[in-house]
Amino acid sequence: MAYFNFVVQYRLSGLLLAAQTAIIRWITNQYPDLSQTPKRMLLEFPVFIVMTIATEVIAFYVYGLIPFFDFRPTPSTKIIIFWIGLGSNVISLCMYELYYTLTKWRENSIQTEVYKRESLLNQLEVLKNQVNPHFLFNSLNSLSSLISDEPKQAEQFVDELAKVYRYLLQINEGNLTTLDNELVFIESYYYLLKTRHQRGIELTVDIKGDFRSQLLPPLTLQLLIENAVKHNRVQATQPLCITIDTNPEGWLRVQNNLQRKSIRMASNRVGLSNISTKYRLLDQPEPIITDNNSLFTVILPLLADRQLTKR
Repeated sequence: MAYFNFVVQYRLSGLLLAAQTAIIRWITNQYPDLSQTPKRMLLEFPVFIVMTIATEVIAFYVYGLIPFFDFRPTPSTKIIIFWIGLGSNVISLCMYELYYTLTKWRENSIQTEVYKRESLLNQLEVLKNQVNPHFLFNSLNSLSSLISDEPKQAEQFVDELAKVYRYLLQINEGNLTTLDNELVFIESYYYLLKTRHQRGIELTVDIKGDFRSQLLPPLTLQLLIENAVKHNRVQATQPLCITIDTNPEGWLRVQNNLQRKSIRMASNRVGLSNISTKYRLLDQPEPIITDNNSLFTVILPLLADRQLTKR
């Protein structure tokens, strides 16, 4: 009977240890960030205390069943053993947290370096796109035809072209800009596209004033509109319709009807990848991209200052 009790208690101790490990892992999964270490340890300490008490009660009982040990500790001895056990568990917890912190820090460092590399590559691509020879060539062709036929419109075209390139040269130096700045820029950018494509392109902007002060990575709207023009037919009989608005959750939504070109343009998705990378670097949710064969939609979060100060 004593042997049977010993086996039962031994297995029960093993189950307690497994339960303790599972609980610690669950707490770690719930609070994985380095900034959450104090909260994580605050939750882990009670687990170790309870498990220490339970394990030592079982150990006292098991050792009492074995005559060879003649284990009859006094209350003061039990207290000393408890504190030794608790101290050992606390040291184990600290060593575990130290190992976890170092491992997590190393993972974060590697991930940050990867993001930085992606960001540098994408910034290089954006710089190339800023002086896009095709866009400049088409704009100059449009200007050339306006100079003789519509001199006043040609003057306005030059003004809008200057605004576009001034914004392109200045704004990408920062990580964020206001949605209002982006929309003002898009008015000039759209004017150039409209002058070239006439009735082949339509842009609708429906943004309430409350959202205009919120933030997003610069050139986001330009990349999305450029992407729509690049991959779809733009003609008066079937205009490319682009809409910029917000969804019920307060995210920015850029949407265009799909009328893909008969000859598909090669796409490396650099524009969309650039936007996603910038959001990752800001530790924000990435854009949601959907394509249902009739509409192409990109939904991305607008950021407030308070969201960024929490990071």
